Amino acid sequence: MNPKITPEHLGRDAVVYVRQSTPGQVLEHTESKRRQYALADSAGQLGFLSVSVIDDDLGRSGSGLVERPRDWHHLIDLCALVNTLVIDHDGVYDPRMINDRLLLGLKGTMSEYELNLMRQRGLAARDAKARRGELRFALPPGFCWDELGRIEIDPDERVSDAIRLLFRKFHELGSARQVFLWAGQAAVKLPVQRQSATGFRIEWREPAYHTVIQVLKHPMYAGAYVFGRTTQRTQVIDGRARKSVGHQKSLEAWNVLILDHHPGYIPWEQFEANQKMLNENAHMQQRTARKSARGGRALLTGLVRCGRCGRMMRVFYGMRSGHAHRYQCRGDVQGEYKGMCVGVGGVRVDRAVASQILEAVAGHAVEAALMALEQVARADDDVRKSLERELEQARYEASLAARRHEAVDPDKRLVARELEARWNAALGRVAEIETGIAQLVTAATTRPEIDRGALMALANDLPAVWNAPSTTMRTKQRLTRILVQEIVIDEKEDAKEVVVTIHWTGGRHTEIRITRVRSGRYPENRHPSPVEVIRNLGGQWPDRELAVTMNRMRCRSAEGTTWTAVRVRQLRERMGIAPFDPTRPREATISVDETARRLKICVGSVLRLIRERILPAKQLMPSAPWQVAVAALATEAVKIGVRAVIERRPRNFEVLQDEKTLKLPGFQ
Repeated sequence: MNPKITPEHLGRDAVVYVRQSTPGQVLEHTESKRRQYALADSAGQLGFLSVSVIDDDLGRSGSGLVERPRDWHHLIDLCALVNTLVIDHDGVYDPRMINDRLLLGLKGTMSEYELNLMRQRGLAARDAKARRGELRFALPPGFCWDELGRIEIDPDERVSDAIRLLFRKFHELGSARQVFLWAGQAAVKLPVQRQSATGFRIEWREPAYHTVIQVLKHPMYAGAYVFGRTTQRTQVIDGRARKSVGHQKSLEAWNVLILDHHPGYIPWEQFEANQKMLNENAHMQQRTARKSARGGRALLTGLVRCGRCGRMMRVFYGMRSGHAHRYQCRGDVQGEYKGMCVGVGGVRVDRAVASQILEAVAGHAVEAALMALEQVARADDDVRKSLERELEQARYEASLAARRHEAVDPDKRLVARELEARWNAALGRVAEIETGIAQLVTAATTRPEIDRGALMALANDLPAVWNAPSTTMRTKQRLTRILVQEIVIDEKEDAKEVVVTIHWTGGRHTEIRITRVRSGRYPENRHPSPVEVIRNLGGQWPDRELAVTMNRMRCRSAEGTTWTAVRVRQLRERMGIAPFDPTRPREATISVDETARRLKICVGSVLRLIRERILPAKQLMPSAPWQVAVAALATEAVKIGVRAVIERRPRNFEVLQDEKTLKLPGFQ
């Protein structure tokens, strides 16, 4: 019996603390784990009657990546405080004794130093091997290590063809999301690498967006050996260090980048172009670079730059489908708002740029038509080849299942039935794929023949193709981004015209000047005379409202002055027209403003209901005040129209603020 172990100690519980840093150590270093658990038997041999084992920290690292409920130095301080012994394979230590405490401290310090030294040496050896391109690690799908430690393209043709197909479709569609959607529609399965107890293996899964992104962003597919693309970050949370891994680093900060290290699926130049396109597709990230095509009614989405502040201009659409859009730059919205920087209607700008594009590519329309024809045929071939590779794999699995069924003893029905079921399932999979290929071939053969002559004639008339209903806005946007690098919009100080500068991909520039449309004006080609206005509108409204209407029509007097209530009254009296009499019997009508007040909607919504012929109203002449019948407000059609307007409203601001307040801490 060790003299440091007193009856008081033996009357307490003995606690055995078991820990290994990583899950890999728990699975592989079983002898160390067995020795630690054996300390419970040693405690019984020393005389402890009650022994508890704590193994909560098994597989938990001490590097700050995860929370560990116990630490060494805290344990030593606690043991000294409550007169508890520390026992290991080498001896018994009393933390209250200065010599034992010093020895425990030295052991901890030496152990920490040894671990850090071993880690530094291991990392240095790892990095040196990586700089030579010889460090082995898990490769992405489509690659494997050969017997000499070199990276080569996976000899499985189904895997390599699937990877090549992804890159071809991305080059064709220009968007990772579109590639993902196409793969889902075409029922093309993608290879995914999974880790198992026997190592890494390839599984074929349904298309997933992150799978497509990982393939498109991995530089190894461009023949580059890379290492150290991610880093870890440390934060202090609740007084403890917490590390997180997987944070992407910029290309310049990668630890190792060796170009042309192994055969790749694409050249490095194409990889860089793909990364640029993916960055342009990231519309939600705040950048000043151009963005990619996303559909919508605006042709130049993500290409328009403000000519004053240099920021990318945003697209603002009308509240309803079919309304015009605008390109606007609001300057530094994060800082002090000083009004709009540049704003211009998008329809006229889009038309002007589209005419320049059609003029630029008119000479290459024939080549574009041929490429489009070849692209359709190539897309069908890609899907068919992918299914044929899958069919080969399915037939192999079916033959393997057949051999397993034939090898089993027929009398052992427990095994034979299961193997027979697997064989039948494999044969069913073969039949399913064969049916899919047959349907694809049938669809290709029954497709009507394309008249090359008619196609060439149509290609020569590119404006007709551009304006055809079957040509989607996304297609127009993609063509625009091939030809145009960016477009700079500025407006003259008098705000009467907009200057649009097109920066073509080849480096040339074209300047277009577009006259602005001044809204809210009477038609330029028709200015009624004052006599005509008074003859039609005199006596219908007070003289003051008539003066406002005549000024809005730009109806000038003989002296060229604007109209006032006094001038209107004088002209009306000379023409012998009676003044406005509110007591005179007439049809019960109200103004647009009063209609908006009664219906509890805005004036713009009232005018929209009038334009859509939902709300009956009359106007004696253009730009004259509208007259709305009071009886029409109670009709069912008007009630439905008003209800639709109210449903389109954004939610009440005060209600939103109340909801936010309810979600704050303390208001649950």
